[in-house]
Amino acid sequence: QVQLAESGGGLVQAGDSLRLSCAASGLAFNRYSMAWSRLAPGKDRELIAAIDWGGGRRAYADSVKGRFTISRDNAKNSAYLQMNSLEPEDTAVYYCAAGYGGAGNLRPNEYPYWGQGTQVTVSS
Repeated sequence: QVQLAESGGGLVQAGDSLRLSCAASGLAFNRYSMAWSRLAPGKDRELIAAIDWGGGRRAYADSVKGRFTISRDNAKNSAYLQMNSLEPEDTAVYYCAAGYGGAGNLRPNEYPYWGQGTQVTVSS
């Protein structure tokens, strides 16, 4: 059974940084692309960052490009999202997702496995 557990969310001020972690189990982690998505009140779910199984290919949504960095450590079965220069508009629940193979694309239908999410709140 695939399980993804996010951690690292919290309440921060605009301009601060946070690092989210995603611990994966029940899968051959080094064969899966990983992604981060977020859901803000009143908005559609947005896939914001993705990384392929080897970490060589990454993709970002325009809304986070240049501020957020996705990474992974296959030895620890973990993926990460480093978020810098946070803005109030980044307030959302952040979800980790996994998809077998793939090329680290920002295509939600390539990620059938999702975590429970972690709340990130950015105050102005």
